[in-house]
Amino acid sequence: MKRKILLTAGWIFLVQVFSWAQNSTEIRYTDYVNPFIGTGSVDSLSLSGSNFPGAIVPFGFVQLSPDTYVAPEDPASGYDYADTVIVGFSHTHLSGTGVADLFDFLFMPFKGGEKWYACGKKGERGYSSSFKHDNETASPGYYRVFLEDPKINVELTATEHCGMHRYISETGKPFSLMIDLNHSLDKKRPYWTCRILDAQIKVLDDHTIEGYRWITGWANLRKIYFIAKFSKPFDKSVFKAGSHIYTNVKIANDKDVKAILTFDHVGKAPLIVKVGLSSVSYNGAKNNLDSEIQGFDFNKVKNRAQKLWNKELSVIDIKGTRKQKEIFYTALYHTFIHPNNIADVNGDYIDINGELKNAPDKKLYSTFSLWDTFRAAHPLFTFTEEKRTAAFINSMIRQYVDYGYLPVWQLWGQETYCMIGNHAIPVIVDAFHKHIPGIDYQLAYKAIKASSETPHLNSDFSLLDKYHYFPENLQSQSVSITLEIAYDDWCVAQMAKETGHNDDYNYFIKRSNDYKNLFDSTMGFFRAKDDRGNWIKPFSPLKYGGNGGYPFTEGNAWQYLWFVPENMYALIDMLGGEKKFTEKLDTFFTLNAKPEDVNGNASGFIGQYAHGNEPSHHIAYLYDYTSSPWKTQYYTNKIIKELYTDSPAGYSGNEDCGQMSAWYIFSSLGFYPVNPANNVYCFGSPQLKDAVIHLANGKNFEVVTHHVSDKNIYIQKILLYGKRYKKNFITYKEIISGGKIEFYMGPEPNKALSKYEKPPLISL
Repeated sequence: MKRKILLTAGWIFLVQVFSWAQNSTEIRYTDYVNPFIGTGSVDSLSLSGSNFPGAIVPFGFVQLSPDTYVAPEDPASGYDYADTVIVGFSHTHLSGTGVADLFDFLFMPFKGGEKWYACGKKGERGYSSSFKHDNETASPGYYRVFLEDPKINVELTATEHCGMHRYISETGKPFSLMIDLNHSLDKKRPYWTCRILDAQIKVLDDHTIEGYRWITGWANLRKIYFIAKFSKPFDKSVFKAGSHIYTNVKIANDKDVKAILTFDHVGKAPLIVKVGLSSVSYNGAKNNLDSEIQGFDFNKVKNRAQKLWNKELSVIDIKGTRKQKEIFYTALYHTFIHPNNIADVNGDYIDINGELKNAPDKKLYSTFSLWDTFRAAHPLFTFTEEKRTAAFINSMIRQYVDYGYLPVWQLWGQETYCMIGNHAIPVIVDAFHKHIPGIDYQLAYKAIKASSETPHLNSDFSLLDKYHYFPENLQSQSVSITLEIAYDDWCVAQMAKETGHNDDYNYFIKRSNDYKNLFDSTMGFFRAKDDRGNWIKPFSPLKYGGNGGYPFTEGNAWQYLWFVPENMYALIDMLGGEKKFTEKLDTFFTLNAKPEDVNGNASGFIGQYAHGNEPSHHIAYLYDYTSSPWKTQYYTNKIIKELYTDSPAGYSGNEDCGQMSAWYIFSSLGFYPVNPANNVYCFGSPQLKDAVIHLANGKNFEVVTHHVSDKNIYIQKILLYGKRYKKNFITYKEIISGGKIEFYMGPEPNKALSKYEKPPLISL
């Protein structure tokens, strides 16, 4: 018996040793993530990315990050790497957007006293502090900085609904904590005007406070609640409510509410603060905090966040240079920040009509930057986030059920109507074509049809039915809207056809061709018409439009010429055949005259190609539809090498909630969805020696690139499953079947690829 016990103990020891050995060799994908990529520029001359470096878990409700602006506006993330002053740490942020919002509940430790003025006024620093990047670090789920003025080390981590702070005073002297409920985006902004309608802070005991604010902004009439618990008692509390200051009261209400809590007896020991948030109620904030953080073990929460990130990032294994890995995994990290689950842990959420609802799956995702993310981020999610793809779409469908149509640009569960088109439609149709489980596709079809028939802002379908294009004198951004809705209509038609709705198919496939009515064959561009069918003059294909008052949306006629992803061969015919199409594409990439009146989104230029904004993103792949696919390989390689770096200025333009990153991920693997809903991926110039996508069905798809180098950018030969593959594309079905694709690269174009099969319009 004793011998048996010893053998058993020995076996357990060997198992533990083996387990420890496995863990010691486990890949730490988080080591390759640099959250400072895309947070700005080092010279303060330009901004790139509009990302934030703070703590978040994948798709989390809370994004706890430093703000370097009192009234953030540009960059929209509130943080600019070129800045040298931090004003505080707020709990909610947007990553990579072109418009600012959120910035809820700013916390800031400072030396002490009652400085109620904010920094930014001449000669006044308020409770802000200088900092140095040498004393600042960030990794997934964690952020640290040393504040020079109060000599306090600040560390941040997060769970899905909670933020956690750790403050350590280098001097051991008493310090205070400012809690600012008035901190927000720039209140002087003339559009989506920001106002605090009401706010409150309440002391529950000397370890606990709670509060809320009701705020307008990009997301209108937004309420958010918090509860904060401290590991040490505060000795004094002072509130500011409007112009009044109160000492040691229990509650303060006003549009402008701040609190100062003073900690006299912390010394050099850490002060831990844990903060639960809810978009529903005080009780929701408390339940979220109690469910996700027990006690005050900061390292435990930090380690858990990093494990979550490591698991999330493990969906793709790559081999390449250190720089490639850092750019790749940071890009993957950025795609997993938005959308965000705004439901409480019990599934409660406030719907678009302001009513309390409960999500059976405990998830209500929002922050849908669909004009951007339908192009590559959502197609990427079908490989890396299959279950969440269903949850994303189910969340979108809830807006249809409550509101009559799908999200356009949804933030905090509310429709902002930012941008154009109805691009939840291709996201749903893409999932339908890929048979993503967990979605009621009968209800989904009703949602996409209703979204294509119910008039709403920038989508007055009665105009389209009457004129068969959008007249510019009746609808601004008319050319872009006509083209983008045509694509959405093609998507509706495909799902209608495959679900037996034949009348719907005939209607929508016919309407999807209305874009042709805006093509001027004499000029070779899409142009605006008025309601009498006259071309709008003057016309310059270089002139750039923003978000209204011009026929093109964040682009010009050159960039929108190529937005016919549903039928590129029809566009080739419209431009006079393949030879003229190719020549026009060559001119597009080499015409260096800068567009007139550009805005901040116009950047990353290669000729008229502007990688800093989404209308250009598919265009480098269009040579695959011609007899010159090696030109796609040339330009995709050029974009990857020149417009993605491992510096704070790592992106051109806004990163846009993962779209800029998703373009890089697909393109570095060597393929990209020109039409995001047709199951076809066009080949580019693969960059990685080896990459393995771990698919949801349990299979692996491996991409091997032989002889890849800075010079060897052209595909010479392709093997799929070990056999010669003579196509300039790959299908979704081939990828999810698992196996291996091999690219053999060389320094010169292989003209034999001109005879390879060109991408089909759809692959089911």
